Amino acid sequence: DLSDSNYRQISDATMEHLLEFLENLNDQLDIDGFDVEYSSGVLTLKCGSKGTYVINKQPPNKQIWLSSPIRLFEYISGPKRYDYDLVHKKWFYHRDNTTLDELLNNELSTIFSTKIDVSQTIS
Repeated sequence: DLSDSNYRQISDATMEHLLEFLENLNDQLDIDGFDVEYSSGVLTLKCGSKGTYVINKQPPNKQIWLSSPIRLFEYISGPKRYDYDLVHKKWFYHRDNTTLDELLNNELSTIFSTKIDVSQTIS
């Protein structure tokens, strides 16, 4: 079971690494309309005309939630709620058993038309 202290440490590290990765990504790709901000446990990633991601910590549930601008069948799928797996050291969305880094890799690679790999940045 993930203690409150471990959750804070792991989720803080995850968010800080994502912020650093995304800031570096913008420097490398110089994407029009790209902006990333992190404040009070909420990371906002603006992808220009492609939409906005919101990734935030949910301490009461010990989760990280992600809202994606990607639409499936013309519907926004709503937030995904990721739980940390201590064995695999990954944030998992248990409805489809995907990880936070898998979703970001797939969606950001599609949005920016280049291979994106945030896996190294997620603790």
